[in-house]
Amino acid sequence: MERLRLTEIFFSLQGETRTVGLPTVFVRLTGCPLRCQYCDTAYAFQGGKWYEIEEIIREVKKYHAQYVTITGGEPLAQKGCLNLLTRLCDEKYEVSLETSGALDVSRVDQRVVKVVDIKTPGSGEVEKNCWENLPHLLPHDQVKFVICDEADYHWSKEMLLKHRLDLRAQVLFSPSYTQLKASDLADWVLRDQLPVRFQIQLHKILWNDARGR
Repeated sequence: MERLRLTEIFFSLQGETRTVGLPTVFVRLTGCPLRCQYCDTAYAFQGGKWYEIEEIIREVKKYHAQYVTITGGEPLAQKGCLNLLTRLCDEKYEVSLETSGALDVSRVDQRVVKVVDIKTPGSGEVEKNCWENLPHLLPHDQVKFVICDEADYHWSKEMLLKHRLDLRAQVLFSPSYTQLKASDLADWVLRDQLPVRFQIQLHKILWNDARGR
């Protein structure tokens, strides 16, 4: 049986994306090839517990939720993630995948909402962006920029316009929680009339950095 290494499965409110605030089951896979300087889930880089895919499905069903988010770490670093996504879709869940954008998304089940985090210079991992992923974005997908400072904002705006990202998917601009005032980013988005959704991390406001929330 195919297995995946998981750090945790938990039930919470979605803190980001277009389903923000909705009760969601989170499946956090272990391991990540990136080391973003603002990462708040470094505890998922190693360790974890092995689960068979059918075990994961049974755990998810315990919460009677409509939404499931596969996150990490970097979920696509484990080959079996693709099969897990498809199985969850077959079970009629609304499934989203939070991915760094550094790994190939072309084989992700088209029913899944891909939330692709394009790494800014401030992340320290900008060279890891896989721009070949852009043609594989679907209208229901989302592209996220975590913005650390004003230089990051200008870079993100340039990428938005250069690649016409708003015509490919919904674009999210989010301030790095400890590095940029949310009100500053909101002001810049309004000033420049960008076709993006400004977002803050609801779970940080409610529970700060509590694990499993």
